[in-house]
Amino acid sequence: MVVVLVGVALITGGILAYVNDVTAGPISVQAKKSLADGIKAVMGGVDLTVSKEDTIRQNISGKEVTFVVHETLGSDGKPLGAAVESTTGGFGGDLKVLVGFNNDGEILGYTILQHSETPGLGAKADKWFQKDGKGSVIGRNPGEAPLTVNKDGGDIDAITASTITSRAFLLAVNQAYQAYKSLPVDANTGATSSHSK
Repeated sequence: MVVVLVGVALITGGILAYVNDVTAGPISVQAKKSLADGIKAVMGGVDLTVSKEDTIRQNISGKEVTFVVHETLGSDGKPLGAAVESTTGGFGGDLKVLVGFNNDGEILGYTILQHSETPGLGAKADKWFQKDGKGSVIGRNPGEAPLTVNKDGGDIDAITASTITSRAFLLAVNQAYQAYKSLPVDANTGATSSHSK
């Protein structure tokens, strides 16, 4: 009986490893395509190329946080700004956003890459802070004043009955801006000089 169980476990493990190996490639390709589409969307839907990717690690409240900054160029080869991946803790778990900034640090757009928020409440963040949403952050510059909800003395309407998610989202955006701002100035293009204030 032990031999049979070991045999079944080995066969099952082998099948799972094979399936994982076969599906890893397509999953990776799909993830890259989704990220590329997301970058284009948060940068205003314009024709662009990602010229450089930087991984930035910052110590925030005693915890190391990692940001990925995708610097972009327009079809004319001029810097457009960057899309920044930022993660914070929301009500139900991690909230990961992709935020697009122009060269002046103004928010061009955002998309939610991952969340574990309550459906119908916290999940509204994907629309609430968009241009036509009640708490719009589009066009705002976190470098001029950190983005905060009304309850914390700011001027952004929190998602109804979901202040924790709203705070987490705005924290992710503010931290994304700080990561973008921390990039060194490119001596050739000056791409980050205008927002390094």
